[in-house]
Amino acid sequence: MSTNSNRKLLAEEAEALADAARINYFNIVIESGQGAVVKDIEGKQYIDLLSSASATNTGHAHPHVVRAIQEQAAKLIQYTPAYFANEPAAKLAQRLCALAPISGSKKLAWGNSGSDANDGIIKFARAYTKRPYLVSFMGAYHGSTYGSMSLSAVSLNMTRNIGPLLPGVIKVPYPDPWQRLKGESEDDFVTRMFAEFKRPFETFLPAEETALIIIEPIQGDGGIVKAPTAFVRKVAEFAHSHGILFAVDEVNQGLGRTGKWWSIQHFDIEPDLISVGKSLASGLPLSAVIGRAEIMDSLGAPAHLFTTSGNPVTTAAAMATLDVIEDEQLVQRSADLGKEAKEFFEAEQAKYDFIGQCRMYGLDGGIDIVDPQTQKPDPVATTKLIYRIFELGAIMISLKTNVLRFQPPLVITEKQLHQAFKIIAQAFSELDEGKLTLPHNADNIGW
Repeated sequence: MSTNSNRKLLAEEAEALADAARINYFNIVIESGQGAVVKDIEGKQYIDLLSSASATNTGHAHPHVVRAIQEQAAKLIQYTPAYFANEPAAKLAQRLCALAPISGSKKLAWGNSGSDANDGIIKFARAYTKRPYLVSFMGAYHGSTYGSMSLSAVSLNMTRNIGPLLPGVIKVPYPDPWQRLKGESEDDFVTRMFAEFKRPFETFLPAEETALIIIEPIQGDGGIVKAPTAFVRKVAEFAHSHGILFAVDEVNQGLGRTGKWWSIQHFDIEPDLISVGKSLASGLPLSAVIGRAEIMDSLGAPAHLFTTSGNPVTTAAAMATLDVIEDEQLVQRSADLGKEAKEFFEAEQAKYDFIGQCRMYGLDGGIDIVDPQTQKPDPVATTKLIYRIFELGAIMISLKTNVLRFQPPLVITEKQLHQAFKIIAQAFSELDEGKLTLPHNADNIGW
């Protein structure tokens, strides 16, 4: 291939692709991937520290998943599950319900993305409770359909020029523990943030008219931030004491990403509903909303079905994905390798005053890059870092302008992980020495 292949194809694509359809980072065209490594169309390889936005926890082109896709595609690619069942989906429904962190009888409904799974949560919550209002958290990313976008609060471009959004959505502050006041204990922080959470209910939002509280227990695109356990428990208790359904979004953080099957398992809390997608079918378009059976039975068809959701190929891929997570013990692997990653980033943090807080939950990390003088976010240094890391052979992007997003496939080898550490350490060192410059397209990089 020509050395201009990436540039040429991207230029051709730009004539047809809407600006709203991609967040710009690096000018590459991905051709292939294997495990934790991807290759562009010019043949350059990169260690993947993004996992396709946490959608390929089992890595790229895992042989077991590929085989399942090929075998199913040779038999039946699609016949709409809106009318007729297929074997992989029927088996997967039982298996996924059994894995869901909800006790008692459970049911699910299929979708094509985490976005429509969160739309499903809205539908089922309103139908079951017969209440209109929905509560979500600032910093949340729940998706890009109108319902899930209405719940989200992470980017102005998700509201700019497209309102009005879904009515009845109230947003409350997320308890980012790195925003604690100076000298504030965690107990005092939880007390303060829970008071902020309750303020709408005390002033303008009737609890008895509220259907749903939905939370990412560990926010993904909000910066890989874990809420204090005591806070999440207080919110769940408040919800249940007022007949409000408590739902968790596991689209980004589920399926082993945090060193547990589900991120809510870090809190010892049981939700009423969960959404799952992304890595469910190793990145193929499949999602589900799973909930207590009586909630899921509150709607009749066709209130939440789609022509292609739960189709034979995607559900066969999901069955194989769950096999890989279980057989290769990827949940424990995430926890174990996450400890190594935490040690690495904390050691780098001790060297450089431009590294702020380091948050790591399994192979799931957010590393703040800050101005050494003010300790405020430093988007310029962050962009320099991710671009240099890319030049050195790894893919890492930023969140919230100044957070390094660390989410490699859970199958990453220790050799690959250590090579990634070397690349990141070199970029940190070069930034400290003043050697890094911004790419020419810096103004167009990132959220």
